[in-house]
Amino acid sequence: MAVTPARKTTDDKRPPSDDKVHLLHADRLYFDEQRHRTAQFLVGNVQFSHEGVLLDCDSALYYESTNSFDAFGNVHMNQGDTLLLDSYILYYNGIDRLARARYDVVLRHGTMTIYTDSLDYDRLYDLGYFFEGGRVLDHDNLLTSDWGEYSPPTHEAVFNYNVRLVNPAPPAKPETTLISDTLHYNTETAVAHIVGPSNIENGENHIYSELGYYDTQAKHSHLLDRSILTNNGKRLVGDSIVWNDDTATAEAFGNVVYTDIVNKNIFTGEYCYYEDSTGYVMATDSALAIDYSQQDTLYAHADTIKAFTYNIDTDSVYRIVHAYYHMRAFRRDLQAVCDSLVYDTRDSILIMYRDPILWQEGQQQLGEEIRLFFGGDYIDSIQVLRQALSVEKIDDIHYNQVAGHEMHTYFKEGEMYLSTSEGNVFVNYYPFDDDSIMVEMNYTETSLLKMYVKDRKADHIWMPAATGIMYPIPLIPADKLYLQNFAWFDYIRPRDRYDLFEWRPKKAGTELKESVRHAAPRQRLSDIRKQRRLQQSDNPDTPSPTDNPNPTDNPQQTSDQ
Repeated sequence: MAVTPARKTTDDKRPPSDDKVHLLHADRLYFDEQRHRTAQFLVGNVQFSHEGVLLDCDSALYYESTNSFDAFGNVHMNQGDTLLLDSYILYYNGIDRLARARYDVVLRHGTMTIYTDSLDYDRLYDLGYFFEGGRVLDHDNLLTSDWGEYSPPTHEAVFNYNVRLVNPAPPAKPETTLISDTLHYNTETAVAHIVGPSNIENGENHIYSELGYYDTQAKHSHLLDRSILTNNGKRLVGDSIVWNDDTATAEAFGNVVYTDIVNKNIFTGEYCYYEDSTGYVMATDSALAIDYSQQDTLYAHADTIKAFTYNIDTDSVYRIVHAYYHMRAFRRDLQAVCDSLVYDTRDSILIMYRDPILWQEGQQQLGEEIRLFFGGDYIDSIQVLRQALSVEKIDDIHYNQVAGHEMHTYFKEGEMYLSTSEGNVFVNYYPFDDDSIMVEMNYTETSLLKMYVKDRKADHIWMPAATGIMYPIPLIPADKLYLQNFAWFDYIRPRDRYDLFEWRPKKAGTELKESVRHAAPRQRLSDIRKQRRLQQSDNPDTPSPTDNPNPTDNPQQTSDQ
């Protein structure tokens, strides 16, 4: 069904033209009142002019009284040598300045060419529009639609109903296809303006947008209004997205949500950068990583979160995630804070650096570095390195405490069964009697501690030679209640996933000072030679560095013998 476009006018009546249509040439002119009373019959090399327009055709009917004509066969209309219109038939009304071209219509302007069977050109408003389907070629783009409008002065085209943009145009193989119901296009810049529900296909990348711009020459998209970019199980949504077809990279701004269905994680933030070819993604400004690959969902916030993919498109693909500065994490069974962390999917290892703290229910662990080893849906083990401290809260005064150089905690299906501490181990432990009454505190110093746990309670403890003392609860000295490096940082602990964005630092003076590990001294050859010379001066019998220490290896001595 043909769609009749509304004329671009603000008045019900069009201002008429006073200029006459001029007949410039015809090989033959005659009248035939039986066939048409008001028309002049023109045959052969017919040419008209009107207000700067020249029109040539094979034959025509000229209505001088109405200032109009009907042109037939090889119709060519030329307006200012910049707008060319060809067709088989053209009806021209000089009063309304309206040309209606029919059959094999071709309109050319600059780099743009329109092909259709029905096109009206309104010279008053400088608008051409087709309404029974048409196709447009411009800058190696092919656009097709049921209805289209083009303005030569502004180079703006509007397309409606079943709009399709293909780049490059046939016969080349299309790389990008844009499908929409409404599309604006500028033939001077080759930029498509998306103003309605649209889908852009580029290889394995798919874009859905209802508002945005696509530069068909730079292969560059600027998408607005919560547009969606998807690719092989990855989905990027933002208030605005900048996408580059050639480099397959995207930048998203404002309420960004990046979802990786394959790896089962989500990144959110106010800014996100994504590279399709490498699988690299970065989120900043309120960045949040959500991992739902395990039984419980893990939420982690940091100033910047990055994910690197290695060996992409191979069977040995793996990812490494970096989160740094003011990292806070929450999962139902554990919470953590640190300056930065690294997670490696090859071994499912998560490492926290610089003032890391880890909580599990009523237990707190801290040290210079904490490593979590995951197996399936559960944590396999936790390793705390250097200045390790484990604290379990009993009440507001009493805490089970273990301090050492290094700690290891082992789990089976999420339940702890063994905890070890080694290297200058100090213990404050409160055992309970059969009635679950706390009766004493056990203070112990040892080199190694193994605590076996059953049903979340200490089953038995093993240690080598140790020194210690038992304090009845009422007689515990105040200075023995807590180990020297005791600290309880519950005020820092994330309460839920919504609490991750509030950074609460340690109170001044409670920060962990990293232990200094001195490197072994290196000997230099010059120092060794100098030392030997000093020894030789003290003892003349000492061979010099150039002396052969084995007399049998000296050929002169061998010959003397």
